[in-house]
Amino acid sequence: MRQYSPDLTPPWKKSRPVPEVPADPGLVVEEPGTGFCGAVIGCEAGTVTLEDRFGKHRVFPMEPRGFLLEGRVVTLVRPASGAPVRPTRTASGSVAVADARARVARAGRIYVEGRHDAELVERVWGDDLRIEGVVVEYLEGIDDLPSVVREFGPGPDARLGVLVDHLVPGTKEWRIAQEVTGEHALVVGHPYIDVWEAMKPASVGIAAWPRVPHGQDWKTGVCRALGWPENTGAAWQHILSRVRSYKDLEPELLGRVEELIDFVTVTE
Repeated sequence: MRQYSPDLTPPWKKSRPVPEVPADPGLVVEEPGTGFCGAVIGCEAGTVTLEDRFGKHRVFPMEPRGFLLEGRVVTLVRPASGAPVRPTRTASGSVAVADARARVARAGRIYVEGRHDAELVERVWGDDLRIEGVVVEYLEGIDDLPSVVREFGPGPDARLGVLVDHLVPGTKEWRIAQEVTGEHALVVGHPYIDVWEAMKPASVGIAAWPRVPHGQDWKTGVCRALGWPENTGAAWQHILSRVRSYKDLEPELLGRVEELIDFVTVTE
């Protein structure tokens, strides 16, 4: 009969000297128990956060002999400074600028249709907008957009960008956008009925966004179809909490917001 050792300790945790390696940002290691391999993006309170090549994050305890570095067993330790490791990328995917001060607000602005749109833009692009000095304000619908644009008076030093929901040729929104777009004012939009739908369903934890019958309030209809309480405010907070970065958003929204930021920050 084959004899088995009573010592069930995994090989990588056997008692033998192993090097201690600072958990510097960008260091790529593997957690052998799970096989998860990723770059260090955070380190605090005895844990390390790794991000794999698909953008997935996992948090692991920094135990002795807890990781593999290029196939070698290592012990991760806090960087020499003892300060928390800061993310190297913002939620929008831009390079993070450490200790950057917010720029004095530009005269130019970005307007979005509603509060939910503004909160989503802040969540993903907030760091970028503060560095660029771009203020985002929200409208309650776009029916009055022509008068808003006239009052704003966009010009070379005060460009105006507007993000619109459901910007599809032939719609009311399309006609208004055509009316106000000019050299110093740009209206762009995504094809979704509401900005909720610009979230990838998998990120929200659903298979797909439901189809809501014409004539029914879309947000209420979504809550009803998904079996959520018909409280659109609470539903939005749940949806927003699932957005961690640009990877949770559909490209039809991502491209339009980036386009607006570029437009209002152009120096003529």
